[in-house]
Amino acid sequence: QVQLVESGGGLVQPGGSLRLSCVVSGITFRSYDMAWYRQAPGKQRELVASITIGGKTTYADAVKGRFTISRDNVKSTLYLQLNSLKPEDTAVYYCNKPPARGPWNYWGQGTQVTVSS
Repeated sequence: QVQLVESGGGLVQPGGSLRLSCVVSGITFRSYDMAWYRQAPGKQRELVASITIGGKTTYADAVKGRFTISRDNVKSTLYLQLNSLKPEDTAVYYCNKPPARGPWNYWGQGTQVTVSS
């Protein structure tokens, strides 16, 4: 069964950067489109970015130009580079399949990103 382990979050000042990682096991990673989601306190989980098995990327308008999603199929790892962070980016970030592919019922523990001065 799939296992998703997110890491790389932390406390950062506005304008700062972070790189999130998601190690995926239990499935053939290279065969799946993948995505990053986030959930802020009191809000629903939202899609942040997605990447196809061929490397095509899409982004939510709120993060376009600031975040970059990538993948390493050898390491079975999904990445999210977060630049020019804003307080409204504060959330727990998760990886999973994109909505069009039907996310797995299993979600990892996520990684907390807090943007504050």
